[in-house]
Amino acid sequence: MITMTMINLPLSEDKIKDLKAGDMLLLNGIVYGARDMAHKRLISAIKNNGKLPIDLKDSTIFYVGPSPKPPGKNSGSLGPTTSIRMDNLSEPLFKKGLRATIGKGARSGNFRNLLKKYKSIYLITIGGIAAYLSTKVKSIKKIAYTDLGAEAIYKIELDKFPVFVAYDIYGGNIFEENLLKE
Repeated sequence: MITMTMINLPLSEDKIKDLKAGDMLLLNGIVYGARDMAHKRLISAIKNNGKLPIDLKDSTIFYVGPSPKPPGKNSGSLGPTTSIRMDNLSEPLFKKGLRATIGKGARSGNFRNLLKKYKSIYLITIGGIAAYLSTKVKSIKKIAYTDLGAEAIYKIELDKFPVFVAYDIYGGNIFEENLLKE
């Protein structure tokens, strides 16, 4: 039997300490959609002691570039972006309290070490089902760096959004172990 745990965002170290790689979750609450260009601007703001447009403490970033919202829908299609290209952009965000990221695909060894160091997790969702995932969105709005188009930062409210814990805070790794629950 497949078990899914309902998790309300934002996350905290206490909320994720019992999660293990392979666990299936349904997320409720706010995540921030951000990809490469938004990460680079956030890092620039951090380096220059500037004000960040979002509070990273205990937050979750979803690597996504959503499609425009069709009339009558809460969200356009939104699917995970391949995550490894954000690996070298992650540590400054973890230092500011980022608790989780959502994407697809395996990550580098350095990234996995950062998760252990900063007590953060990496979640994955399934690529290729962007239209379905959009039905798990209550609302979506561009909130920062709007000049970047799909690379802007989005505030996304999720409702029972399906993810797997890919890497937990202890080094558990869904890609190297047979961790999918039956």
